[in-house]
Amino acid sequence: MPQVNTLTPSVPWVEVRSTPQDWDEADPALLAAMLGQLHLIRAFEETVLELAGAGLVHGPAHSSIGQEGGAVGSIVGLRSSDGVNGSHRGHHQFLAKAISHVSPSIDLTALVTADIRTVLSRTLAEILGLAPGFCSGRGGSMHLQWHEAGALGTNAIVGGGVPFAAGNAWAQRHAGTDDVTISYFGDGAVNIGSVLESMNLTAAWDLPLCFFIENNLYAVSTSVAEATGEPRLSGRGPGFGIPAWRVDGMDPLAVHLATTQALAHLRAGNGPAVIEAEVYRFFHQNGPYPGSAFGYRSKDEEAAWRARDPLARVASEMAARGLLTDDAAVREQASGVMAEVAAELIEADPDGKPGSRRIRPGLWPERTFVDVGVRGDARELEGGRTLEPAEYTGELAERSLVECAAAVMGRRMETDERYVVLGEDVHKLAGGTNGVTKGLPARFPGRILGTPISENAFAGLGGGIALDGRFRPVVEFMYPDFMWVAADQVFNQIGKARHMFGGTSAVPLVLRTKVAAGSGYGSQHSMDPAGIFATSPGWRIVAPSTPFDYIGLMNTALALDDPVLVLEHVDLYQTTGPVPVDDLDYRIELGRASVRRRGGALTVLSYLSMVNHALEAVEQHGIDAEVIDLRWLDRASLDWETVGESIRKTNTVLIVEQGAVGTSYGGWLSDEINRRFFDWLDQPVQRVHGSEASPSISKVLERAAIARTDEVLAALERVATMEV
Repeated sequence: MPQVNTLTPSVPWVEVRSTPQDWDEADPALLAAMLGQLHLIRAFEETVLELAGAGLVHGPAHSSIGQEGGAVGSIVGLRSSDGVNGSHRGHHQFLAKAISHVSPSIDLTALVTADIRTVLSRTLAEILGLAPGFCSGRGGSMHLQWHEAGALGTNAIVGGGVPFAAGNAWAQRHAGTDDVTISYFGDGAVNIGSVLESMNLTAAWDLPLCFFIENNLYAVSTSVAEATGEPRLSGRGPGFGIPAWRVDGMDPLAVHLATTQALAHLRAGNGPAVIEAEVYRFFHQNGPYPGSAFGYRSKDEEAAWRARDPLARVASEMAARGLLTDDAAVREQASGVMAEVAAELIEADPDGKPGSRRIRPGLWPERTFVDVGVRGDARELEGGRTLEPAEYTGELAERSLVECAAAVMGRRMETDERYVVLGEDVHKLAGGTNGVTKGLPARFPGRILGTPISENAFAGLGGGIALDGRFRPVVEFMYPDFMWVAADQVFNQIGKARHMFGGTSAVPLVLRTKVAAGSGYGSQHSMDPAGIFATSPGWRIVAPSTPFDYIGLMNTALALDDPVLVLEHVDLYQTTGPVPVDDLDYRIELGRASVRRRGGALTVLSYLSMVNHALEAVEQHGIDAEVIDLRWLDRASLDWETVGESIRKTNTVLIVEQGAVGTSYGGWLSDEINRRFFDWLDQPVQRVHGSEASPSISKVLERAAIARTDEVLAALERVATMEV
């Protein structure tokens, strides 16, 4: 018979309930602030639902009615410098943080100040998609952000905002503050990889992040009991060594007491915390209908939860202690200001049926605003010193590209303490798996961060650090294929953050990765991601092919306030070239290609290692080709002037790349060239690329799947013999 020992969590997992004594001892100002916020948020949400029912809300209206107690109880005690972010159902969290920022104390007899009125007006304008909104109408109901108030941004992807909150918490801690971040999400998100990965990472790094679970018992219609084996969702915390609190979210004071305990833990530097608040949304997932109308819950269940309304709870407790004489007057003030705010945004529709309304036409954003802020205007580069190889007159020395990569990163970290590097194994192995961080961990302790194998968590953490603004993260993905594990964070979050929150939020993040085609690592380690990033909004892409270029292009990438993908190639790491002996500070101009060979018969466009293969093939063939190393690959940064000048001279284009045809960068580029330069082309744009399949482990099949010099030679012959 084996010996069996019962194991217990290494951290507390507790349930908090308020008592009559807690209500007796509660600061009347605290209770007044909670009741005032609850009424303002309720009246706001009722207005949103009424406008949604009238067809005036374009898109979803995820009401928080019934759930306000969790947000108000947890946020009322925060500082403006504390951060919160939330989910698609986040109006109440955003409003609680914004109102607490502009009005930390509330007078129930004069509930609505000018600042509160402005918050309500701008929030409603945002939900209606109007220019006066906090995100200029781009965010709508699900993307609400006001950095000044510590409202970091709500998020439409379930669990998607949690890694960003972890990044904000990292920045708070490493800036030397005791500020904290609270990330709000629902019962569905506790089963999402990005949330669980973030729990592990923040616990390993002792970050001040509170994972606040609003357990409202349902997804759209699927119950927690159906979707989760352990319905006490706060149990996720102890599994990661994170203390957890469970609390009745319909009791705002109990939530406040639990949050106060969690905040003491967080501010003391003891790492993350989990709070699970049991709440109930009075309406369906979206819109002004009860869940019972769709048959997934009963009217009796809804009635039982409505009897526990957090507004009624706070009002009755205050009245019992002589702190409130007329709750109806508070509600009247909240409803009155929302009627006024709505009237400023809505008017009678002169072309509609009697009684119909419309958005006031002058409040819509201008159509020309549609693409503004997809990325920044790069004004942060103004005044920087740029340099091309032919312009340098100082002493040169032969250095490998990988040596230059480590050297330039070290130089930037030496001159600017904001830079931090994070990724798998970057702090070990004498420079990570490729030597790109060689010597840096010892020189910059605490700034070269080896992460868990949690691509969602550390990519999103980098995004949160970037949005915070106090640090500039450099994130390494060991192989680009791994980014597809973190695709939500890379594309939905980091790439879209500036634009969807109004176009003004800088996202200074560099994402480094290497193309490993030809190295024998097979289908899941060998892709070239340029084509996918080129068709995804928000990203700049740079692809250095020489040591000199790597220094200058990386310096430019690091100085930009946009997310930049820096592509490297394993074939280039050990290649050498002349670089300045004592200069690691120059930049290569944003959007400037390099003409590697002049010619008049054909324009060859390439990047990374295929530039060398193209040059080799041209020399072997003897064709008078002009070979252009694009260097910058994204739509906004590509050197269309140099490319166009060459095409108008040669009238023929060959695009040379190595990767698979399915995710081809050249497919996108050839379309752009046809649109821009069709009148100068004497034949269709020709292309060199890999096969449809991803490279295999077999050396023979791997070679067959990728392009190199032989494939370029064949294409040159095809171009040279084509009749025009």
